[in-house]
Amino acid sequence: MTFSGSASSSAQFPRDGLPEVAFLGRSNVGKSSLLNALAGAKGLARVSSSPGRTRLINFFNVKGLGKSAHGGHSELYLVDLPGYGYAKASRSAREEWERLVNSYLEARETLQLCVFIVDARHEPSEGDQTLRTWLDHHGHPYVVAANKMDKMGRDQGRRRARSLGETIGPCAEAVVPVSATKGTGIGELWNHIRAAAFDRPFEASV
Repeated sequence: MTFSGSASSSAQFPRDGLPEVAFLGRSNVGKSSLLNALAGAKGLARVSSSPGRTRLINFFNVKGLGKSAHGGHSELYLVDLPGYGYAKASRSAREEWERLVNSYLEARETLQLCVFIVDARHEPSEGDQTLRTWLDHHGHPYVVAANKMDKMGRDQGRRRARSLGETIGPCAEAVVPVSATKGTGIGELWNHIRAAAFDRPFEASV
């Protein structure tokens, strides 16, 4: 996986027609850490202990994932979207981030799947519920990645995954318990990403 570039507007989005999988979630939920875990490399996606650091849409190219069942692409983009819910951000900054994210989600024909990341230790926030409603309304396929499972015992983790399936993931394709730090669930998450990108009928304008 390699960093392909950042975009501050739709004019800067890639135009090569490759399938894309977007990573969404509140600020500091672990999007960048999860991307690094998927890449099997530290430092590819910038990780910060301070929320609100990701202010652009970042594209990461992944190659060597095998042929599509339909004879299509063998590579894709993982897309890191700015997080929401950062209270210290100014109103104008929050509005700008929302505009940028909406410009991507609403019209991106190459978007095949959203990975909706939540903190498994906590109940879904208002922002989480708003995003879930938005994804359901627009019919975007998504999986819920219940991150930070390593912070809980096995039985508690199972209960939380079931609860999240009821509260935030009734329409999700799956709820995947993951740990970006321990590597838990990374293989299962890759399986969902591959299936979405390569096994569904795919059409895109290049």
